Amino acid sequence: MAGTKFDRGSQDVGNILALEHVNVRIPDQGLATLFYVVGLGLTRDPYLMVGLENMWANAGQQQFHLPTAAPQVLRGCVGLVVPDLEALQARLGSVRDKLAGTRFDYAVENKHVAVTCPWGNRIRCHAPAPEFGDLTLGIPYVEFPVEAGCAKGIAAFYRTVFRAPATVTPDGGGALARVQVGVRQELVFRETREALPPYDGHHIAIYIADFSGPHRWLSERGLVTEESNWYQYRFEDIVDPDTGRVLFTIEHEVRSLRSPLYLRPLVNRNPGQRQPTYQRGRDAFVPGMA
Repeated sequence: MAGTKFDRGSQDVGNILALEHVNVRIPDQGLATLFYVVGLGLTRDPYLMVGLENMWANAGQQQFHLPTAAPQVLRGCVGLVVPDLEALQARLGSVRDKLAGTRFDYAVENKHVAVTCPWGNRIRCHAPAPEFGDLTLGIPYVEFPVEAGCAKGIAAFYRTVFRAPATVTPDGGGALARVQVGVRQELVFRETREALPPYDGHHIAIYIADFSGPHRWLSERGLVTEESNWYQYRFEDIVDPDTGRVLFTIEHEVRSLRSPLYLRPLVNRNPGQRQPTYQRGRDAFVPGMA
């Protein structure tokens, strides 16, 4: 074994260790429950945000945060791994009539189910697969459309500011930037020549190990938009690290590993449990459980 050669760089994860949640406002918790809990099969957090002002939907170790207010629509789509695509389709079919008159829709596409929430947010649902490692329930990526010519600068931003591994590859007539987040998650920025919708304030939350270094870089350039508390700050603009040009806007809620919410165990239910077919001991979601 002493002479064995390993590519140690293949095990690097960078400074961004986790993408925790995607936050979009929703105006109706009843419709949100039908979509996120009944339809997608996720679990309302039973401990935090249980009132009418906000709703947290657990998806493995990640969440959707859904404050009750005027709706927001994420520019792009959220990737979601679920244990069983056929069961997902059955659940989505069961809520179709109750969500009539909204923007809700779903369609089976190549190796995934494309789902649209009642307010227009797009979620791309995948079955567990080798490209997602051992993930059986969770959010492996968030994908954003960006203007042509921006992917290279976006990758450079994350490498420079957050020391996150990032690559740029050709994608049709443009380019695609992939930013590694921890072990099995990524932020994806796909160039498009279509007009981008205006940014409406939705955000993502990440945890980073080196908390002060990126804050210093962002603060020196006037990019920090909120000094939340000891273990959290926010910024919105992704800029070219060489020129300062704004390449894309998406608020990042940046947290340190000292946040009391870091790696908080999340409750996830087995959505296959139903009263007529109830089985004792199978209420909780267990990865890989048939």
